[in-house]
Amino acid sequence: MTRVQKKQAVSTQSVPNDLKLIRLTWPIFLEVFLFMLVGSVDTFMISGVSDDAVAGVGASNQIITIAILVLEVIGNGAAIVIAQYIGSKKLYEAAKISAVAITLNLMVGISLSLIFILFGGFMLQAMNLHGDIYVYAKTYLLIVGGGIFLQALINILAAIIRTYGYTKHTMLVSVLLNILHLLFNYMFIFGHFGFSAMGVEGAAISNISSRFICLIIFFILFYHLMDVRLKIKDYLTLTKSYVIKIFNIGIPSAVEQITYQCCQLVFFFYATYLGAEAMATRQYAVNISMYIYLFSVAVSMGTAIITGRLVGAKEPVEAYRRVRQSVKWSLLVTIVMDIIIIAAREPLFGLFTTNADIIKLGSEVILFSILLETGRTGNIIMINSLRAAGDAKFPLYMGLISMVGVSLPLGYFLVFHLNMGLPGIWIANAADEWIRAITMHFRWKNGAWQKYSLVDDDKKEANSKPATVH
Repeated sequence: MTRVQKKQAVSTQSVPNDLKLIRLTWPIFLEVFLFMLVGSVDTFMISGVSDDAVAGVGASNQIITIAILVLEVIGNGAAIVIAQYIGSKKLYEAAKISAVAITLNLMVGISLSLIFILFGGFMLQAMNLHGDIYVYAKTYLLIVGGGIFLQALINILAAIIRTYGYTKHTMLVSVLLNILHLLFNYMFIFGHFGFSAMGVEGAAISNISSRFICLIIFFILFYHLMDVRLKIKDYLTLTKSYVIKIFNIGIPSAVEQITYQCCQLVFFFYATYLGAEAMATRQYAVNISMYIYLFSVAVSMGTAIITGRLVGAKEPVEAYRRVRQSVKWSLLVTIVMDIIIIAAREPLFGLFTTNADIIKLGSEVILFSILLETGRTGNIIMINSLRAAGDAKFPLYMGLISMVGVSLPLGYFLVFHLNMGLPGIWIANAADEWIRAITMHFRWKNGAWQKYSLVDDDKKEANSKPATVH
């Protein structure tokens, strides 16, 4: 079998065997783990500047996270559409959709970079930030937010490469990215190898520098691994039918996630009234909590790829079976991780700070993770898989009802009327996660998602031979 035939065999295998989820998921797991680990090390290194620096960078990252979710309008939409086209064995169309998605994401990324450069300071002032926290936040947001177009290209290229089944390759680039990021942090934050100590500014420069290098590698991988050779005109031709399909999935998906992050911004706003220690505690607790749902994130990404292919191949029963199986295993792992984190909560917070009040408050907050993270686990997998099946609007509608209608007012009541402080925010989040998890379970069970397949049966696709197979 030739190299071309081998690549086509991988890409056209729409129905994975029982081990396929494992093969897809373990590189994603390692990639997400490294991403979270470096985020924690980043926080640890910035804490060497001050707790105010941590709070400032955390505030900026809240806004940057929303920007990244805006970019996922195209990334999520394109990945799902491409997966279904691969499942139906329409590789030429899948390649053209990839080119359209890259161009769209770059356009959005440049627009967001300009917004951060011009209006970043106003955004931070609206978050009730003052003093050193505001200065640190503005410095970080101007540099990292100004370079968000690099992240736009990285996200879309990584999503496309994963969708084609090459999760191991994206994991290896992630390893390199994280190594470079930590090395640059060491050089720029603390001043080594001839560089002056730049603190938070150094952390931001490290972020941008490491991403620029890895973006080049992602482009090389993209052209090496694709089954179809794309031409320049494919990036400049925004075929209407493909754009509509991407946005039909991507917009509801991103709005739902943006709504979630906006709610987290509101909760951060609540925390600003609890004091600087509460703000720092929240940031440390969020960093620790990420490791609890790490496995679920990886499984959800692998399950979504499989679900998209199975739906494209017209096998809904197998898709439903795979989703249920993924939820069961992820819940088990989440509970085990939760118990470990709770048992070691005080030493874990002690890694980030010596402030006894922060350690005490953080240890109290993390106890509520057993309630929050079990609900979150079901949500992560079932919602991502619903999107992969083409059913993107239902999670959005439920998110608006539960997040905005339940968690925000409940959080306000618990924090300010019952004086529960940060634990009140965790309980409000848990209520939202469980409401949506139960609803998504019944959505999968009743089969309403089956009518949202994205691949046309009549094969009337736009310009089905855009390039040559290599």
